[in-house]
Amino acid sequence: MRRGSVRVIPDLARADRFTLRVIEKDPHATPIEWPETTNTSITQPADLGLSEDGLPVGILFLRRHALIGGTTGSGKSGVVNIILAALAACRDVVIWGVDLKGGMELQPWTSCIQRLATTPQQATELFRDAVTELNRRAAQMAETGKRSWDPTPNEPALVIVVDEYAEMPDEAHGYADSVARLGRAVAVGLIAATQRPSQDAMGKGAVRSQMDIRICLRVRERREVDLILGQGSFNAGWHGHSLTQPGAFLISSPEHTVPERHRAYLLTDEQIARHAAQHAHGRPELSASGPDMPQTAPGSPQTAGYPPARGHYHDGPETALWVALAGAGPDGISVGELLAVTGMARPTLYRHLQAHVRAGRVVQVTRGYWRATGPGTPNRPGMPPRRDRRHPPGRDGQ
Repeated sequence: MRRGSVRVIPDLARADRFTLRVIEKDPHATPIEWPETTNTSITQPADLGLSEDGLPVGILFLRRHALIGGTTGSGKSGVVNIILAALAACRDVVIWGVDLKGGMELQPWTSCIQRLATTPQQATELFRDAVTELNRRAAQMAETGKRSWDPTPNEPALVIVVDEYAEMPDEAHGYADSVARLGRAVAVGLIAATQRPSQDAMGKGAVRSQMDIRICLRVRERREVDLILGQGSFNAGWHGHSLTQPGAFLISSPEHTVPERHRAYLLTDEQIARHAAQHAHGRPELSASGPDMPQTAPGSPQTAGYPPARGHYHDGPETALWVALAGAGPDGISVGELLAVTGMARPTLYRHLQAHVRAGRVVQVTRGYWRATGPGTPNRPGMPPRRDRRHPPGRDGQ
């Protein structure tokens, strides 16, 4: 038995059981060749690499935000390239990019990226326009009575990839905060890569806490594990500081709740060039995606989506409330976040929540957390949460 080949994996259902795994042949011993993607839709999981079992590591990016963190030389850019390769092959997603290194990192993908911001001003404009697109989609959903945006080539999802999130200007962070809070229901997603995933570096808003997917590559210090994966992760066995190989990573997401090591595929420059050229033509586009789009202030409550009671909808705090509830996900959204999104006073917010409950549109997930009802969602207040909110994977509550 080789040194370091034994893994002890806890049983999440029973504290008195565990799985002992012995890895006879390490699939991570040498770089893993990229097998080409077979994805054609963002509704399909993207394969990032191989687990220690030699199985593909799939992750779904639709209606989710992702944080990718790791020190210099850890393989962060390689993971971003794998994700871009999967998105570029999908015919129901538009890709926007922000690369404040003059486009150096994302430049090979420009034929598949509809908009690429390389200056602070362009980054601000791009996120401003993303908020405007978010509002437009919410209004369209309100008019049609839909509660989620289902991507098609004619109505694609929008994914914004930021190479170094911490370098963006403050104004862009403000718009990105709105995208993080309200983008899920309307299929506007954010993928942020950074070497410094602290709360200050990620902006002072809700972006970091809204990341459903956390990918941690090699870090220098133990505390950085908690910065990327969420508070308490290091003590729970997520040891990103012990990763040694380029492209080795841990991932926390709804599908990945156990601290297992993975390694990303190796995607060469030649493969990137060939893949980008192959998928450059016939990509979906957003027609209203330029500097002439109307502006919306960061955090503006003017996001439509309130279910019409009399055949029409009103822009304002009520519509922002509905979009936030509709995109909250299974665990719901906190009252504090709803207050920030809507700008309502607390008594006013609770009056609207209770009106939604009486109409059967909203349930209280647990104390202080609410969400819209939907297909397969039990319509009963007080339903217990899926997991302990004190230390949920991928959430830090900061």
